[in-house]
Amino acid sequence: MERAIVHMDLDTFFVSCERLINSKFNGIPLIIGGGDRGVVASCSYEARHFGVRSAMPIRMALRLCPDAKVVRGDHEMYSRLSHTVTDIIQQKVPLMEKASIDEFYLDLSGMDKFFGCYKWTEEIAFAIKKETGLPISFALSTNKTVSKIGTGEAKPGKMEIKLQEVKPFLDPLSIKKIPMVGDKTFQLLSRVGIRTIQTLSEMPVLVLQQMIGQNGSELWKKANGIDENPVIPYSERKSISTERTFSSDTMDIPELRRLISGMAEQLAYQLRKEKWLTSTVAVKIRYANFDTETKQSRVAYTSADHTLSRVALDLFNKAYTRRMRLRLVGLRFTGLVHGSHQMNLFEDTEEQMSLYQAMDDLKNRFGSDAVGRASGFDFGK
Repeated sequence: MERAIVHMDLDTFFVSCERLINSKFNGIPLIIGGGDRGVVASCSYEARHFGVRSAMPIRMALRLCPDAKVVRGDHEMYSRLSHTVTDIIQQKVPLMEKASIDEFYLDLSGMDKFFGCYKWTEEIAFAIKKETGLPISFALSTNKTVSKIGTGEAKPGKMEIKLQEVKPFLDPLSIKKIPMVGDKTFQLLSRVGIRTIQTLSEMPVLVLQQMIGQNGSELWKKANGIDENPVIPYSERKSISTERTFSSDTMDIPELRRLISGMAEQLAYQLRKEKWLTSTVAVKIRYANFDTETKQSRVAYTSADHTLSRVALDLFNKAYTRRMRLRLVGLRFTGLVHGSHQMNLFEDTEEQMSLYQAMDDLKNRFGSDAVGRASGFDFGK
């Protein structure tokens, strides 16, 4: 059976959310981001016309588009609307994967005989627009790679790429359109004249493996429109957690706060390493008499140490209300979706983004305890 995979992407999601509550933002260059030293989390098509792009330093964006309006952004509103869209889609399709706060994959394989996959996807997009006011683009094709590239080409709009159309669609496009091709890979391939997907698809697999390593085979498949990766069912129940039971009950508050901060940093590193974002933070404490308290809070999707640590410490303060020794503390992140930290740039500066990259590189090379923030580091190890 031929697969029918849809990729849906909420158009300039953060911008669209802001325009829902403030019509003055309609039709003007709009940048969502955090402060003069921050980076662009999202921008309107009007701003993109001047060369503004996501993850660009805001200072650079304003040099390109001086008349742009900069809005810091409302994390909670974006998360709430993302969950609303998720619920709408889940009610209408047999299998959905939430790839990020504003991206979804749908597996409609076999539904052609009942509804017509393209028409069904149009109706889902219409329902999202009607119930939330948010515009959404989509592409329908035979696999995740082609449908994602298709959405990028269709924006703002919709597209269907049938099996016999896959190669003619992909061939003239830049290799940058392939999701796994970053700047380094693009530069490497460009130096040897590989700039279009067609040229890449015609390269011997062994040559690509010699050039870029084990990903060479996977890249060749994607260039040829081959992607067997399944749509992974979305579940809010996925979580990561850690807890510490003390050998002796304690009420050393500075030490408990240090421990929670360190837990948040380690779990955040795990999120980034496995390409997850969390939307819910929960702190658990257990008193010496075994009474247990749990506090949790929803957050904008993130994997940032400084955000998650701050929320975790705030929850600890709310949970620990008795002057009694503790025997256990724990931290749990739930409501996970696949994504990268670039989705939560509101409070990040260029320096913070560079710091995370450098710290993660050191941890990947020398182990998760190789480097850490002083607030959460156990100097007694």
